[in-house]
Amino acid sequence: MNMNKKSFIILAIVLIVVVAMAVGYCYYQKVKKETTSADAIEQASNVTENLGQQASQGVLPSIDPQSNPMENAPDTNPMSKTNPFSGIKTNPF
Repeated sequence: MNMNKKSFIILAIVLIVVVAMAVGYCYYQKVKKETTSADAIEQASNVTENLGQQASQGVLPSIDPQSNPMENAPDTNPMSKTNPFSGIKTNPF
């Protein structure tokens, strides 16, 4: 009887330790996942921004967002000049 009680206490302590370790591991993974995903997104955006700046340095001309390259483009639409009735005046009455 003495050995049975002693083994029961040891088994209970081992079980409590294993459960505590499992809960701690799950909590650690949850915290690690939350911080890792936020840090990874921020770090990836910084890396892509830096790579974009390094890749275009000295290669591309500066882009002015106010300029429109097609502002003075010629009218090349062939369909705008094919309507034979566009110059006819209509009777206002």
